Amino acid sequence: MASKALEDYLKIIYKLEEENESDKGVSTSAIAERLTISQASVSNMLKKLADKEMIQYEPYYGVSLTAKGRKVALNMIRRHRILELFLVERLGYQWDEVDEEAEILEHAISDKLTNRMWEELGQPTQDPHGSPIPNEKGEMVQPKMLSLAEIEAPTKAKVMRIQNRSPEELRYLFSIGLVRDAGVIVHQKAPFEGPLSIEINGEQHALDYRLAQSIFVA
Repeated sequence: MASKALEDYLKIIYKLEEENESDKGVSTSAIAERLTISQASVSNMLKKLADKEMIQYEPYYGVSLTAKGRKVALNMIRRHRILELFLVERLGYQWDEVDEEAEILEHAISDKLTNRMWEELGQPTQDPHGSPIPNEKGEMVQPKMLSLAEIEAPTKAKVMRIQNRSPEELRYLFSIGLVRDAGVIVHQKAPFEGPLSIEINGEQHALDYRLAQSIFVA
């Protein structure tokens, strides 16, 4: 049984791999920044994960998950995303509240309870933010989508997924109506990764380029 710390590291590495656009592995500094701890502490944990054959760690290249590590990471992501959806659909939580609760609960529940909640929810394939839920075999289909930052203006689009944002950012997006299934029009994009001019429900808003990178549309 993996410890809570090991599970957290594997899940973070998986998410950083997902976001990584280079051909290199995940850097120690990126992991340290995401976990808000020192790089020395990260290096110590990475050595333990490498000893357990859950990651491959090469100096100057970075970290990548092995098949064994990926299996644990995807199981934790499955638990987390099912918990988030259960909290929203059955307990009335808001979508900006569920991440913190799921972070705590995901280490405490069994696979049996996870699957029972998944069945109760109707075997969903997405969490409240549109992120895919891994299946019982630890497989996850990642549909190809473009972010708002990538599409050309002017373009109409439908929001499909909002990836890895803070509660404060989610509350802001909710306040302007930029949620799953919302229609959005990108009118203008400022150069040099400047803000986007978007329209939602007939109202104009300026959207930070960094946020636009995490909002995926069809």
